[in-house]
Amino acid sequence: MRIRRPALPAGIAVTAILAGTAAAVMTGGGRAGPSGPTTAPPPAKTAAIERGDLTDSMSVDGTLTYEGERKIYGGAAGTVTSIAPEGAIVTRGRPLIKVDRKPQVLMYGWLPLYRTLQRGVSDGTDVEQLERNLKKLGYGDDMTVDTEFTYATYLAVLDWQDDRGLPETGAVDASQVVFLPGPARVSAVKAEVGDKVAPGHQVLTVTSTRRTVHVDLEADLQPLARKGARVTVELPDGTELKGKISEIGTVVDAGSDAPGDESEPTVGLEIALASPKKAGRLDQAPVSVTLTSEKAKGVLSVPIEALLALREGGFGVELVDGGTSKVVAVETGAYGQGRVEVSGAGLAEGMKVGVPDR
Repeated sequence: MRIRRPALPAGIAVTAILAGTAAAVMTGGGRAGPSGPTTAPPPAKTAAIERGDLTDSMSVDGTLTYEGERKIYGGAAGTVTSIAPEGAIVTRGRPLIKVDRKPQVLMYGWLPLYRTLQRGVSDGTDVEQLERNLKKLGYGDDMTVDTEFTYATYLAVLDWQDDRGLPETGAVDASQVVFLPGPARVSAVKAEVGDKVAPGHQVLTVTSTRRTVHVDLEADLQPLARKGARVTVELPDGTELKGKISEIGTVVDAGSDAPGDESEPTVGLEIALASPKKAGRLDQAPVSVTLTSEKAKGVLSVPIEALLALREGGFGVELVDGGTSKVVAVETGAYGQGRVEVSGAGLAEGMKVGVPDR
């Protein structure tokens, strides 16, 4: 995954090297250590110590796609005579595929059809799913939607099979129906008209019609991701859409063990778009996602380039007061927007600190 991080001054990365050297300053010049007022000329350029909130933002690569990928397997043996094309949206009651001109129809439900539904079957969520779909499709006026496959259910199935050109058996199996949670979008076609298929042969890959942005986030950056956190998604044409993190994976993908593979462990993020229709019908499109994580509230901060690496270790800033200046040690904290949190004795909002004149 390619990541564009906020720019950081080189000195933060080399603090250990600078510690113990002679008055090293990350920005190219400065005092040897904390001191009192000095007669040396104060820096030509200064910046104010500010109080406020610091946030850390980062842009990462993502993929605009659809939620809920599922494989569809044929339930009958024979010749494919029709199949939904890639990109098609299949809704309740419509065929996903026809084998020997007999349809395998989509119905809505969470439980897969794992057995034949027929008279005498009871205590079944799958029966209730079937009956609810038959009602929605206009069958079974006298049928009660429950977990019992009754004679009224049998009659409703017969009418439905007659209209769909299926054998009128009054029983429903996996060669006739596929249960999915909702409308299905065909993302890949695994069989062609004229192919011979058998039960268990994959014929389609489908997704839901809900848009999502998937991000493989480096595991060490996971603190930037919080469920419900708002993000900005930039599409390939530059359009920016608002979204929020809807799911954070709990399994870390450590990449392959192949020699030379330097891929970092990642955590999967799913991002729901606030206005999914504005994303069009793009699928597997590369996007840029800006994550923002609040790091600190109401803290004192200075521009990052104002930090000085002190001889005795740690960091300081050069306080400027009129024609005099002095270096004082500071503790650093969060950073964001090009600034870094600082704390220490004598620091106050509005004071001036030296920064490089460049």
